[in-house]
Amino acid sequence: MSLIELDSHAVRLAFDRAAPDYDAHAVLQHEVESRLLERLEFLRQEPRLLLDAGCGTGIASQELSSRYPGARVIGLDWSTAMLGQLRQRSQRPLALCADMHELPLAAGSVDVLFSSLAMQWSNRLEDLLLGFRRVLRPGGMLLFSTFGPDTLRELRQAWARADDRVHVNLFMDMHDIGDLLLASGFSEPVMDVDTLTLEYPDVISLMRELKAIGAHNAAAGRSPGLTGRQTFGRVLEAYEGFRRGDIYPATFEVVYGVAFGPREGQPFRTPEGEWAAFSVESLKSGRT
Repeated sequence: MSLIELDSHAVRLAFDRAAPDYDAHAVLQHEVESRLLERLEFLRQEPRLLLDAGCGTGIASQELSSRYPGARVIGLDWSTAMLGQLRQRSQRPLALCADMHELPLAAGSVDVLFSSLAMQWSNRLEDLLLGFRRVLRPGGMLLFSTFGPDTLRELRQAWARADDRVHVNLFMDMHDIGDLLLASGFSEPVMDVDTLTLEYPDVISLMRELKAIGAHNAAAGRSPGLTGRQTFGRVLEAYEGFRRGDIYPATFEVVYGVAFGPREGQPFRTPEGEWAAFSVESLKSGRT
């Protein structure tokens, strides 16, 4: 999902540090979660197992548990500190510490895979989607949100005028994500996009909020030292070009996706070639 290589260790450490105060600052993240939850209206049947991949502090996991009291909900994250916040909030969703790329779940076991603003931290989107498809039951539902390429465009352009280093992540276009969904074997993908603008009294407030939610620079090639005063001054000066009166805007392009796991025998492509999946039950019953 990320168009630059991210330092996975730095990403995890940033979220561990952000966990205690994350919810107080993650206004945008919670709004996007809420909008993604609305898309559950497309769900075709009552689920038995739901996975919240990259669950953070578990607000969406708790909401899924409330909506489907008869189902089992798993909140999965690789940050133990984030999962600690989930456990403090509620004991009902199961908290599972794992990497989204290596889901420790049986094939075809998940009815709904929900993932809000987590996929953008992946360096290997195709592998991630293949893993999602593996654990989804035939016809199971994938709902996700992620960031599009216009996200934080003001901050990215301001940094670009200050130096030639990577300071703001680059994100994949909605159409490219849709193509990867199809290539990974998902059916009936529906994609749409929102553009949300947050307003800040100054650029420092924006940067502090990004750090508070663990979303600061984690590029593998980032500078290990502190940014110099002159460079930082050039960033602030460049951002003035985006100021609206006393307000400093920050754009977030949010991509939403809904797709379904392949039906029994539906062919799909992987890097190894074209495949068709059948459950053991279908082979035993002769339904294929």
